[in-house]
Amino acid sequence: MAYYNTILSQITSLINRHDFDKHAESHHSGQKFRSYNRWSQFMAMLIGQLSGRKSLRDITDNLKAQQRRLYHLGMKQTSRATLARVNEKQPASLFETVFFDLLEKCQLVTPGHKFSFKNKLYLLDTTTIDLCLSVFPWAKFRKRKGAIKLHMGIDSDGYLPTFMDMTDGKVHEINWAKETLKLPKGSFAVFDRGFTDYGWYSSLMKDGIFFVTRLKSNADVEYLLKRAGRKSPGVTNDQQIKLKGIKGPLRLVAYTDLETGQEYRFVTNAHHLKAAEIAAIYKERWQIEQFFKWIKQNLKIKTFLGTSRNAVLTQVWIALCVYLLIAYLNFKAKLGASMQQILRVLQLNLFERRALTDLFRPPDKQQPVSPQLLLWSQL
Repeated sequence: MAYYNTILSQITSLINRHDFDKHAESHHSGQKFRSYNRWSQFMAMLIGQLSGRKSLRDITDNLKAQQRRLYHLGMKQTSRATLARVNEKQPASLFETVFFDLLEKCQLVTPGHKFSFKNKLYLLDTTTIDLCLSVFPWAKFRKRKGAIKLHMGIDSDGYLPTFMDMTDGKVHEINWAKETLKLPKGSFAVFDRGFTDYGWYSSLMKDGIFFVTRLKSNADVEYLLKRAGRKSPGVTNDQQIKLKGIKGPLRLVAYTDLETGQEYRFVTNAHHLKAAEIAAIYKERWQIEQFFKWIKQNLKIKTFLGTSRNAVLTQVWIALCVYLLIAYLNFKAKLGASMQQILRVLQLNLFERRALTDLFRPPDKQQPVSPQLLLWSQL
C-alpha cells in the first residue's frame, strides 16, 4: 500500500522551499528570527485561507489540533501573538514574489484564450473593499469611511490573476493605470468606462497595445468612413472615428445583444479584427467581475486578521497564491470541476493522507499511485 503525505503537503509541494527561503532572506526586516520563520507564517495563513478560519486565534488553535500531521511541512509552532507580529512587521513583498513564481508555473499548463489572435489579452478592473476608518486609518476613502481598492489584471489564458496593486480607496483606477500599469507590446487590454482617459488611450497606442472599451455617451466624436463588408449578426455599425485629442483614427463598433436588445458602442484601435470579435472581446471582461466575486465569496479577502497595511497586503497576496494553487490543480489534473467545488473538497480533506487526484475521482476509478507519480511531481 502506497504511503501518502497529507493533501495539504501535496498541494504546497508546488512551492519550492529552497527558493522560498532565498526570497524570505531578501525580504526580511529587522533582526533575524531566533525560533520562527517566514515559511511557518506563510503556511499558517495559507491554512487559514484553505480552511476558512475567521481569526488568528482560530488559525493557531487549528494548527495545535493538527500538530502531529504538520511536522513534515517544516512548520514551527505558531502562537497568535507571533503570527500577528510577523504579519504586521515583515514585508508582504515576499508573498508577492511567491505569487509570481506560482504564476509562472501555472502559465505552463493553462489553456489559451478563445480568440483568433495569439496576442495576450488582459482584462482590467478594480474592486473596492470597505473598511472601518477608525480601525484602518491609513485606508482613506471618504470623510467617515475607509476602503482599499484592488487594481487587477486577469490573463484571458486560464483567467489567472496576472498583476495586482492595492491602494487606499481614494485612488481612481485610471490614475492607477496611468501611473503604474505596464503591459507588453502587442497585447490587448479590455476595460470598462471607468478607465476613460484619451491621454492614456494615446499612450497605449504609442506603446503598441490594442484596447477595447465602451464609448461614453457624451464623447466628442467625429464620424469618418464606414468600413466595407457584410456585418455579422448583432453588429449595427462599424466605422472609423476620431476622438478629440487623439491622433489617428479609432474604430467604433456598435453591437446589439440579440437576447436583451441592448445596444453597446465599443471603441478600439484594433482595426484588423472582425467587428463581432471586438464585441466578444468586451464580453470577455465579465470574467474579471466573476473573479472578484469568487475570491470575495470563497477566500478571506473582505475581512482582515491584522490592521496595518502590511498585514492586509500579506493576507491579499497569500489569498491570491491559494487561488493559483487551486487553478494549477484544476489545469494539471483536468478535473472538469469548478474552482469552488475543488476548494470545498480540499477544505474537507486538508489533513487526510491519500492521493490528491483521488479526491476528485469516483471510488471505482481510484488507483494506487506511488508518491513519485503524484500530480505535483509532474513539473
